Amino acid sequence: MLENLKNMETEKFYEQHEGKVIETGGKFKHVMAITLDPSSEYKEGLLRCIVNRTGDVAVRGFIDRSELRKVKGDSLEHFEIGERIKIKNEEDVIKELNPEENDFIGLEDPDIFIDEKTGLTHVYFTMPFLEATLVGKNKKALVHLGHAVGKNLDELEMTEPALLADRKTYVGAKELSVAPVNKQGFRYNLIESHEEKGRWQSTVKVAIAEDMGKPWKYGETAFLPKERGIQWIGGHASPGPLLPKNFLDIGEGKMLGIINGREADKEVGGNIEYGIFSVGLFIYDYENGKIDWVSPEPLIRDSEARTITFASQFVPTENGKGILYAHVDDSFVRAYTLEAEKIKKLLS
Repeated sequence: MLENLKNMETEKFYEQHEGKVIETGGKFKHVMAITLDPSSEYKEGLLRCIVNRTGDVAVRGFIDRSELRKVKGDSLEHFEIGERIKIKNEEDVIKELNPEENDFIGLEDPDIFIDEKTGLTHVYFTMPFLEATLVGKNKKALVHLGHAVGKNLDELEMTEPALLADRKTYVGAKELSVAPVNKQGFRYNLIESHEEKGRWQSTVKVAIAEDMGKPWKYGETAFLPKERGIQWIGGHASPGPLLPKNFLDIGEGKMLGIINGREADKEVGGNIEYGIFSVGLFIYDYENGKIDWVSPEPLIRDSEARTITFASQFVPTENGKGILYAHVDDSFVRAYTLEAEKIKKLLS
């Protein structure tokens, strides 16, 4: 397996599509974090659009102000941006979450989940509140994992968040990866969270969900970058989509997934510069909420990426193939074709 990984430069395990997936029509300079609705055969979905950016995405301290908009496509390789998503009760929930009158910078990074039993559409999203009393690089954020539910994307109502950030430690939740129901009847979902063990770092944490429409509980940290010693994901980690078993089945109680990882931060001239963010693979034991394996090398680094390739959605197509969507430098969305037979070469 290790020898195969060393040969990644000569053998491509994915096909990078030409061009960009999203046509912005000049409305936005930066778009990211596409999520697609399976009930629409992945022809409709949501997108995070940046309405204002200050700073450099490669340097700690940059701020993006965002809104969520609908997207609609005539194929899996071409989508156009529609109207801003309307969520009933949104203003009331935001006000209730913000008694300190911190700086709410907009909904971010959506994920769509369709409940097969009820048919309801659940949407999860990041809700970041920057501390109003701090400025510049010293700003900290309370980051909640928000939730809305309805019959479809046009009839959503916001509820209390699935997970609240801790107001003392600032440990919060974002970037959801929905796991199957385990034999005990609940889900060990995965989220991106944060811990400070020697330094602030993004980690992958378990979120225990007995009901996808009600608040969850934080579980154990499943992946702490600093402790794993894998260079490409030694600084920060974030869970991506789990690959369905009809694409690649790796055994009972296990799923292969996409994980986003960043090299360790560096201090340069008094600034903290982020490392390269890449897309890799991991094996998840969803019965027990354990990450068994993370690829020792990344799978995808976009040819145009200066610092970020970050995956958000996978769509199986046919004959052991699927399309992975990732955003590049938090600015545009790209599609990549994955083939199950090629991915198998990376697994022992």
